[in-house]
Amino acid sequence: MPVLTTDAESETGIPKSLSNEPPSETMEEIEHTCPQPRLTLTAPAPFADESSCQCRAPHEKLTIAQARLGTPVDRPVRVYADGIFDLFHSGHARALMQAKTLFPNSYLLVGVCSDDLTHKFKGFTVMNEAERYEALRHCRYVDEVIRDAPWTLTPEFLEKHKIDFVAHDDIPYSSAGSDDVYKHIKEAGMFVPTQRTEGISTSDIITRIVRDYDVYARRNLQRGYTAKELNVSFINEKKYRFQNQVDKMKEKVKNVEERSKEFVNRVEEKSHDLIQKWEEKSREFIGNFLELFGPDGAWKQMFQERSSRMLQALSPKQSPVKKEGFLSQTPKDLL
Repeated sequence: MPVLTTDAESETGIPKSLSNEPPSETMEEIEHTCPQPRLTLTAPAPFADESSCQCRAPHEKLTIAQARLGTPVDRPVRVYADGIFDLFHSGHARALMQAKTLFPNSYLLVGVCSDDLTHKFKGFTVMNEAERYEALRHCRYVDEVIRDAPWTLTPEFLEKHKIDFVAHDDIPYSSAGSDDVYKHIKEAGMFVPTQRTEGISTSDIITRIVRDYDVYARRNLQRGYTAKELNVSFINEKKYRFQNQVDKMKEKVKNVEERSKEFVNRVEEKSHDLIQKWEEKSREFIGNFLELFGPDGAWKQMFQERSSRMLQALSPKQSPVKKEGFLSQTPKDLL
């Protein structure tokens, strides 16, 4: 257990420097052996009891300005964020992302409260503590998970885990008889605010489920859950199953209507194509007919040519008669 001298604490009891040994001149020569942020995502984040910080070098108190400048250079800034994390969602992930990216080199520790503490101070949870621990381990921003985290942070807890800063939204969190459980952290200059994500929270998700309870009960009955597992009465079970049958019939009717509509549309498209082709062929036929038999058609010209030939054949032209010479004499004169 790290040792704290009287002059190493602030008025709130938060340590100004953390170490495993009393301060001495030789401590400055000890190198930091704090765990480094995860560089690979091929495995879940470890639990704190599996990779606790055994660094014996002194952890001097940092200001937020120093941490943002990348100080210290020989170890990561240890940032702590805690919560219940029931039904882990994007709002939780965004808060942890903000905590992770507060400083250039951050090591994010996430504390998750146990079922006993949560049920005592906040209420019943959907997921049990083991499920909530595992959900946090598989978040990419988390470097270490602390199980059974305290509801109110104590100097001993901060000292044990060598925490530099605590990240949480800035809204006062009244609980356990306190107007703000982070008040002493803020007074010690160790609090860094994050922003809440509007429109998403565990309470919102539970409200949606409660509001549409019948829909989800019917959904799970369809998927094979029993009425006993869903805590559904015999009458409601029969009602839900009847509604499911009605919905199936509606879906079948809808499918038949859609198929019929598709068939009618295809028939209409083909009819339109046939009519269009018939119109084109009709215009072509009429044009050819007029070209042959119209007032100026080829058939009329051909008929006129043949008629003139026949007339010529039936009525040949008379021989020409000259006034002078032999040809001008008539047969009577020759007698």
